[in-house]
Amino acid sequence: MSLYGRVFAALYDRSVASAEDRGMRERRRTVLADAHGRVLELGAGTGLNLPLYPAGLDTLTLTEPEEPMLRRLRDRAAEVGPPADGRPLDIVRAPAERLPFDDASFDTVVSTLTLCTVDDLPAALAETRRVLAPGGRLLLVEHVRSPDERTARWQDRLHGPWKAFAHGCHANLDTPAALRSAGFDASGLRDEVWVGGPFPVRPLVVGAASPS
Repeated sequence: MSLYGRVFAALYDRSVASAEDRGMRERRRTVLADAHGRVLELGAGTGLNLPLYPAGLDTLTLTEPEEPMLRRLRDRAAEVGPPADGRPLDIVRAPAERLPFDDASFDTVVSTLTLCTVDDLPAALAETRRVLAPGGRLLLVEHVRSPDERTARWQDRLHGPWKAFAHGCHANLDTPAALRSAGFDASGLRDEVWVGGPFPVRPLVVGAASPS
């Protein structure tokens, strides 16, 4: 892992604190309220979602591919403590494109500001579809390519510098289109704006997508 990757992990929570306080935390809490059964989170990062999950889940599995983030995720899990409902919590080092789980292993898959960072979005979505059980859903809070053409052009211009600054984050992904191409019904997603977020990544989609 590069020095910048370690610095990025160390500063991540501080860098998003203002946006979290201005609505992102509650947005994620609202989406996570629909999680049920066996839950898998992709790219759990520093674990900001951990205290937001509802009670009554059967299991919660958090994946994270990068060691500096993984260390902070484990630290946060220790700080939050074991779930009051006694559900098992597993933390696994794994990228979204290569999930080490059997087919149909999860009822809910969660991605909050994660799909923007994967190296191969079609592969990550194929893996998500594979591990979802029949009737399962992918819960999303993701920044995406703006539906406004002028803003989208700016996202294209800023994509290179943004990706370098934000440790591999893509500013201009058309995630709803990628979901549809991967065989998901994306009609349950709604457009929102990340208030307090950096300009290139303010357009959001929020909600649920299901294999069609």
